[in-house]
Amino acid sequence: MELCITTLSENTAPARRGLLGEWGLSVLVEVDNLKVLLDTGQGISTAHNADVLGIELSQINKIVLSHGHYDHTGGLRQVLGRIKKEAEIIAHPEVWAAKYRYNPNEKHYNYIGIPFQRDELEDLGASFSLTTKPEWLTQDIVTSGEIPMLNDYEKIDPNLYIKKGGEFHPDSLRDDQALFIKTNQGLVVILGCGHRGVINTLRHAQKLTGIEPIHTLIGGTHLIHASEAQLELTIAELKALGVQQLGVSHCTGMWAATRLAQEFGEKFFFNNVGTCITF
Repeated sequence: MELCITTLSENTAPARRGLLGEWGLSVLVEVDNLKVLLDTGQGISTAHNADVLGIELSQINKIVLSHGHYDHTGGLRQVLGRIKKEAEIIAHPEVWAAKYRYNPNEKHYNYIGIPFQRDELEDLGASFSLTTKPEWLTQDIVTSGEIPMLNDYEKIDPNLYIKKGGEFHPDSLRDDQALFIKTNQGLVVILGCGHRGVINTLRHAQKLTGIEPIHTLIGGTHLIHASEAQLELTIAELKALGVQQLGVSHCTGMWAATRLAQEFGEKFFFNNVGTCITF
């Protein structure tokens, strides 16, 4: 198996290469002849950066949405326009929920869900495959499906809500999912945001695939608002799991990223735009 992982959209980018940084995430996974795009970023960056990097988005076979927030789905229109054929989009059914973030200072709910109507995307070639279950894309790559909440320190952001029937309800982010890839060196886990917890996700990956070693973890870890206690527990668990490469992105936050860099040394890297990992 030949595996190549390229980050197309992320908060930060090396400007000297003409790449754009934009709040959000998009990661291209190439396994042999399969090309899977995890998320599409917030807007223009995914398509622009693909052009700069010489990547043909028209060759994408499938799109996986890690969850239904705008910063992971806002590039869908541009990406579908580049694919120019029917594209299967794999996601949880709640990806289409009306998602909001509550601003306690303004006492206001701000819409943060998918910024498009479903029929518009379907007119552009999107074919939605909505499921709560893991989806095996090949014998070596699988979507997580719903991630169980297994520990007591990884919590859902309390300011996230879903609007149903005119009322706001806490969003449990059941649609949060990741990609798991089996390699000879162990599992490669790619997070979108990790809303349901980094460690919860890794434990689920081990159980689902039957593989214990976690070789590489990249993506958004949603540690940006983590308490010091949660961060220290997360670091301890990552060490116990023997993670060999740790590349953080997006919603990790600089404080958490700095602590992870201190603890993991040469195993740590910033997974920003243009980062390419091969196996």
